[in-house]
Amino acid sequence: MAYRVIVIEDNQDLMEDMVMTLRRSPDFEVSSTYKTANAAIGPAAMFNPNLFLINIDNEETLNALPAFVDMFPGAYILGTMIQWDPLKAQEALEGGAMGCILKPFSAKEVLEYLQLYSMRGKRKPAKLISFFSPKGRSGRTTLAALLALLIGEKTKERVALIDADLQFGDLPIFFDLDPKRTVVDATQDVKLLTPMTFAPYFSEIKKGVSLLSSPDRPEYAELVSPENLVEVVMMTGNIFRYVLIDLPAGFNPLSLNVCRISDLVFVTTMINSGFEIKHVKKTMEMFEAQKDLKRSVKTVFTRVNPFTEEERLKISLNLGYPVDVMIPNEYRMISIANSGRLSQGLPADTLLMKSISDMADKVIAEGR
Repeated sequence: MAYRVIVIEDNQDLMEDMVMTLRRSPDFEVSSTYKTANAAIGPAAMFNPNLFLINIDNEETLNALPAFVDMFPGAYILGTMIQWDPLKAQEALEGGAMGCILKPFSAKEVLEYLQLYSMRGKRKPAKLISFFSPKGRSGRTTLAALLALLIGEKTKERVALIDADLQFGDLPIFFDLDPKRTVVDATQDVKLLTPMTFAPYFSEIKKGVSLLSSPDRPEYAELVSPENLVEVVMMTGNIFRYVLIDLPAGFNPLSLNVCRISDLVFVTTMINSGFEIKHVKKTMEMFEAQKDLKRSVKTVFTRVNPFTEEERLKISLNLGYPVDVMIPNEYRMISIANSGRLSQGLPADTLLMKSISDMADKVIAEGR
């Protein structure tokens, strides 16, 4: 059955081009066209549309998206734009659109974008989750990898892992992958990409979970600008419902910029000498000073022994902040990660996996 389409576009030439393109395809039936959102919101109901193509280059029309979602909850909404704008695309997702498409477009491209965005999951903005550690050897990468697999398994929504530890990223090794493209390629190309052309940059780990790999040579890290990496992360959110970013250790422009746009930051450290608590305290104070009310920053302590509530309280008192997540030691999981078999089956019976599973449940609950 053909899509019943409403087109909202204030540029007459573009509107005529879109209508002509869609009417040539048996997959679309253009029910009506409007120049403004206000003109469309009431009369469109008589056509029982199931697809809206709405010009979000117009600020007024972009702001009207929630009204269309409320009035037509079962309809697909694609925002249309002349040039890819990550901020407008983010606003469109927040307004309830399933995604955006560049104009002019072909009927085939509309179908491809509808399929791409339908695979993504709920019609909600992506949950951007960063993994930050004051120093290396914190268990950060293993945690990010396991959490991505569990979120994908539990939600059946699309999950992306971005290995932004540009000099020493290990995620391709964890999953025994040899990616053809990396985060360096993505940041170099991002100004020319759309979600459709960007999707092949990811390597599938397992169904619904994919990786954007770190570069294979440390010196390539110099080619990645913080600004372009932010654009890559934001575009990833148009394709995937959850985006997990493994960051390099320590404060630097790259980590700070990605943390700034994240919904959730896990400050991760491994209990070893005792100095780690001081490092986390300084980190939490720095994030707190930024006063970003949208972002949630949580503490994660790995390899905690003894793994008890008394130990949680002890660490929390020394830290001056709540200990949000504790992860016990588990050498078997480290062995699996180092062997490249991480996606082939997780030992769910371990205390470590139960702890990370609980962590995944909380992330999912916050993302609804």
